[in-house]
Amino acid sequence: MGKFLKILASLLVLVFIVIALLAWWYLRWDELPPPQLPGVVERGTLEYDGRRREWLAYIPEAIDEKPALLLLLRGSKHSGEQMRTGSFYSFDYLAEQKGFIAVYPSGFEGHWNDCRASAGFSANTLGIDDVGFLRALAGTLVSLYGADPNRIYAAGVSNGGHMAYRLGFEAPDLVKGIGAIAANLPVEGNFACEASGEAVATIIINGTGDPVNPYQGGIVDLFGDTSRGAVQSAGASVAYWAELAGYSADPEVYNWPDRDPGDGTSVRSEHWQGAGKPPVQLVTVEGGGHGIPHPDYSGPRILGRPSHEFNTAEVLWAFFESID
Repeated sequence: MGKFLKILASLLVLVFIVIALLAWWYLRWDELPPPQLPGVVERGTLEYDGRRREWLAYIPEAIDEKPALLLLLRGSKHSGEQMRTGSFYSFDYLAEQKGFIAVYPSGFEGHWNDCRASAGFSANTLGIDDVGFLRALAGTLVSLYGADPNRIYAAGVSNGGHMAYRLGFEAPDLVKGIGAIAANLPVEGNFACEASGEAVATIIINGTGDPVNPYQGGIVDLFGDTSRGAVQSAGASVAYWAELAGYSADPEVYNWPDRDPGDGTSVRSEHWQGAGKPPVQLVTVEGGGHGIPHPDYSGPRILGRPSHEFNTAEVLWAFFESID
C-alpha cells in the first residue's frame, strides 16, 4: 500500500508539473519594461455623457508641427494602458520616429460599444456613446497639442478593431483611415451601426488560425462566451470597404518574404488603390492567431500562434501615410 501511495504521489507531481508547463507555455506573453524614450507619457480623464473616461498618450519629443493622431483601441477586458504594453510599446517607438501622437483610450468597463448587436458586455447593453467619446477626445487632443484634425486615424485589436469599424461607419468625417486587427465585420443580423455609406481608407490584419475571430466567418467564441454573435469572413469584410470605395477590379496580391520560417506563419496581402479613391488592404497571416504580430515578441499562445513576420505598428502607419 505504501509503495502504491508513493507511485500515486509521484504521478500527481508529474501531472502538476506538466499542467504548470502547459499553462506557462499557453498563457505567458512577453512583458516589457517601459522604454526609455525622450517623449512624455500623458495621462488624462475626460467627462463625457456623465461618465469619467480615461486615456493616455505618448507625446514624442520630435513631434510634428501639426501632428497626426492615432487612436489605439484594445480588445475586451483591457485598458488603454494594456493596449500600449500589449503592442510591446511599438507605437510609442514609431511615434517618436514619425512625429505623431499615439493615443490609448480605455473602453467602458473594459469594452467598446461596437457594431455587434448581440454582445453582452455593458458598453453595448447600456448603449455607451463611444463614437461621441472618441470624437470629444480627439477634439481635446487637437486643442491641447495642436494636432491636425485632418489626420486622425483609428486602429484596434479584437473588440477595439470592431470599434474602429464603427468609427468608419459612423464617423468618416473624423477618421481619415481605420485599421482592424483580429476582427471581421458582423453579419447583417448582428449589425447595430448606422452606416454612412461614405468610403474610408481601411486596412484589416487577420490570422487564419485565430480561435476567437474566425477568419472564414462564423461565431466569435471568447473562451466559451459566444454572445458577440456571428461575423462575416475576412474576405467579405474587406470587400465591403473596397466596394464602398468604388473598386470593381480584383486586388493586387503580394506574397511577403518569410521573415521567420520557424514561427509557422506566412503573410499575403491584397491591395486596392486608385487615383481619387481611399486605399483598402487585407493582410492575411496564414496560421496566425488572435494577436498583434511583432518581429521580436509574442502574445499568449492560448490565442493562437504568434506571428513574427512583421511589425504591426509599422504596417499600419505605412498604410495611413499612403492615404495622404
